[in-house]
Amino acid sequence: MEVAALNREYRPIQNPKSKIQNVLVVEGLRKAFRTPAGAALEVLRDISLTVRAGEMVCVLGPSGSGKSTLLHLVGGLDTADGGEIKLGEFDIARARGAKLAGFRNSQVGFVFQFHHLLPDLTAAENVSMPLLINRIPRQDATARALLMLERVGLKDYSSQRIGLLSGGEQQRVAIARACITRPALILADEPTGNLDVSAGDQVGELLASFCRDEGSAVLLATHNERLASLCDRRLILSRGRLQEQSSAH
Repeated sequence: MEVAALNREYRPIQNPKSKIQNVLVVEGLRKAFRTPAGAALEVLRDISLTVRAGEMVCVLGPSGSGKSTLLHLVGGLDTADGGEIKLGEFDIARARGAKLAGFRNSQVGFVFQFHHLLPDLTAAENVSMPLLINRIPRQDATARALLMLERVGLKDYSSQRIGLLSGGEQQRVAIARACITRPALILADEPTGNLDVSAGDQVGELLASFCRDEGSAVLLATHNERLASLCDRRLILSRGRLQEQSSAH
């Protein structure tokens, strides 16, 4: 398969040029955890939100407010106690097993504070992994990985093992890996949390560029005001409730 054909195969589930389509729709989402004493601690209470194609939305809130939990539920990494989570027509909240894993691997890109790259593999091998899991031939997966690394400014580091890269470089590799399938939704959980200001700015600009150029919806959790300033909308999560912050801020 040629790289051009690979690009056509992996495109978002929504029109990448449209900002009027809701890629992500969350309604009435609830999640509670049990305390050591056995009481139920409500982390998310009746959460509803939408994120459109080509839109970058951030969730702000104090540590422990449930931002990571929200992203994990939206991405199908955890199960909710109630509510709806739909990515396009796919019902994430009710999907299980191989069906959920396959959809998530092709349509959702994850960027975490701790990048979760495989240290014994090269940058190109890490980036190509989602395509290999989707049974794309290795040659084609590697070709696209090289293009993605070039896009994030790491063309000359493709054969470098992850452990030899700086923190900022590793996070750029993680972004390339998250975006290689051209997912409908990118979820970023404190993606600049361990980076200095310069590296954090690079990460923010890369996420914004994929949002604009590929039409991916981006939902991120952050404490970083510089990163939040790049977003189209800001949501505040506090005491289990989510509300939109006024544009005046």
